[in-house]
Parts: sequence; structure tokens; C-alpha cells
Amino acid sequence: MTPLIAAAVLAAAVTHASWNAIAARIREQLFSFTLIAGGGALIGALTACFVPFPAAGAWPYLLVSAVLHLGYYALLMRCFTLGDFGQVYPVARGTAPLVVTLLAALFVGEIPDAGQLAGVAVACAGLTGLALWGIRGTRDPGGRTGAGAAWPALIAAGATGLTIAAYTVVDGVGVRAAGSPLGYMAWLMLVQGFAVPAYALVKHRSALWPAPRPDVARGLLAAALSVTAYALVLWAQSRAPLAPVAALRESSIIVGAAIGAVLFKERFGGPRVAAAGLMVVGIGLMLYGS
Repeated sequence: MTPLIAAAVLAAAVTHASWNAIAARIREQLFSFTLIAGGGALIGALTACFVPFPAAGAWPYLLVSAVLHLGYYALLMRCFTLGDFGQVYPVARGTAPLVVTLLAALFVGEIPDAGQLAGVAVACAGLTGLALWGIRGTRDPGGRTGAGAAWPALIAAGATGLTIAAYTVVDGVGVRAAGSPLGYMAWLMLVQGFAVPAYALVKHRSALWPAPRPDVARGLLAAALSVTAYALVLWAQSRAPLAPVAALRESSIIVGAAIGAVLFKERFGGPRVAAAGLMVVGIGLMLYGS
């Protein structure tokens, strides 16, 4: 991985954690993701006018990815409803590179070496620690505490991570077949972006109006950051192996944890810091091993 690609992925990591934090701060999650998906669709439509059309071989991957992204949005909304941002975000993002390493080996032929496998083991240990620490003191909207409150959030975060891994591999193959990373990104955002607003308008119109102006501004900003983050990742995936790109991208775990502690005033004790740090060390080993 060249320094330019690494810099692009790191920028994507910071941008991704930022838009997720913005989305988590909007109280009505369906409204939040309607703006994010709809704003992404508009950006995609404008971009599509100026970039090459994706090659025919990329379209099966693009359509599958669009469906996976819709599942990702639904699960992420569930995560932000059930758990602390500083708890669910690291679990969701930390799960993804572990699964990407496996999927890339099975379906893309990118076999991990010993360093990457060691990184997977270390990251798994950190992920387990973070999940277990998240059980302590968790309270859900129904008043339950401890494991009864934490496990639904952790399960949703783990499922989100699996979805992230799936669309990462699908898009990694699709963007290489597209011939144009920007063309692939534009049409992906366009195809997937109208589904969430359409669903919200038909099924939950009351959740969209009236909307506080600050929430509208936050949602549109999150949409722009979301498109920017994924465009950088798709560009990197077109030029580097999938597993190390996914691993470096998840340095957003630390950014997300810091945002949860500083902006959301979430409890982030020493054990959670250590677990998140262990995950980053594991991801670093995966990256170094590549």
C-alpha cells in the first residue's frame, strides 16, 4: 500500500466516524438516515453526469451492494437506538476487517499471511473485551440494565459489522470491474439512495415533519461526509488488496471512541480504552502483515 493510498484510507476513517457521530446525534433516526441516503443520491446523480458509466460487468456487484447498504442503514439505525455510540461503533467497525480477511481469502483469492492472521487474533481479543465491558452498567430505554440491556445493542453492532464486511468485498470486486471508481460510487449512491426516503415517505411520514433546522443541516452534512468517505475507500480498493484497506479504515474505531467520550459524555473506562487499543494493534498487525 502506497503512502497516498494509506492517507486516503485514513482520511476516510476520520470522515466516516464523523458522519456516524452526526447521525447518532439526530434523535429521530429514520429522519437522519433519510437525509443521509437522499443527500447521497443527489450527490451521486450530479457526479454521474461528469464521470464514466460503470462497465457492464460491475452492475451485478453494484446492485447487490445497494441491497447490502440498505441492510447496513437499517442495522445502524438499530445500533444507535439501542446502545452508546462509543460502544456500538467500535464493535461494528472492528468486526468488519476480521470478516473481510476471511471473505477476501475465500472469494477473491487474497490469502492472509502469518502477520495478518496474528492481527486477526489480537483484534478478536480486543473486540471480545470491548463487547464484554460494554455489558457493565448499560441501561436500555425499557429500564433494563447489564446483559439484558447490552446484548441487543452488541448483536445489532455485530450484524452491522457482517454487513459492512459483505459490501466491502462486493464493492472491492465491483469497483475493479467498473473501470471508474467515481462512476461506480456515483451510481451506487444513486441506486441505493432513494430507497430509504421512499420507505420513510410511504410508511413513516410523521417521522419526517416537522423537522428541526439544525437536524436538517446535520443530516445533509453527514450525507456529504458519507459520500466522501466511501469514494476514498472505493478508490483505495481499486488499487490495493481488500483486507489491508479494510483494516486501516477501521482506525476509525479510535476516532469513534473519542467522539463518544468527548461529545456524547459516554462512560469510557480504562478497560474499554485497553480493548479498543488492542483492536487497533490487531488491525495494525493485519496491515503490517500485508
